[in-house]
Amino acid sequence: MYEFRIEAADKAELYRQLIEAADALTAGEPDAIANMANVAALLWESLPDLNWSGFYRNVGGELVLGPFQGRAACIRIPFGKGVCGTAAATLEPQCVEDVHAFPGHIACDSASASELVVPIVEDGRLIAVLDLDSPTPARFDAADVEGCVTLAQLLAPRLSGGSKGGHGELKNS
Repeated sequence: MYEFRIEAADKAELYRQLIEAADALTAGEPDAIANMANVAALLWESLPDLNWSGFYRNVGGELVLGPFQGRAACIRIPFGKGVCGTAAATLEPQCVEDVHAFPGHIACDSASASELVVPIVEDGRLIAVLDLDSPTPARFDAADVEGCVTLAQLLAPRLSGGSKGGHGELKNS
């Protein structure tokens, strides 16, 4: 049984604890979907003010819904469309204060007001994107981006089947 009590006075410590917990949850687990599911649940339980936490996987050059916590979501997102598709196309984190002002925003949940999407990349290849949504405008900041980028770097070999400590079985184009 896993039980993590993540409590921190500042975001740097919060993300340090989150990454430590994600490391414990995913170390040695060969199944990418299981790892995504546990991390989505960990983020959902640990980060305040979220209405969605999860992953979109790169399957055949488009984003396909992966494990998540929150309301039902869009199933497929083309690269370059919306916040997730933009992160996938550019391989750059997208921290959006007001999703309604984002060109081409895809409204999977009308309650979402801000969003953070971080690409998970191994050897220059997109594996998935980590997607966090909040009902509060400007919920995410540079500390959230930094923490989620570090988390994505930890997860990349564990979701890709790469040789750097991961044993994931997820195959992407």
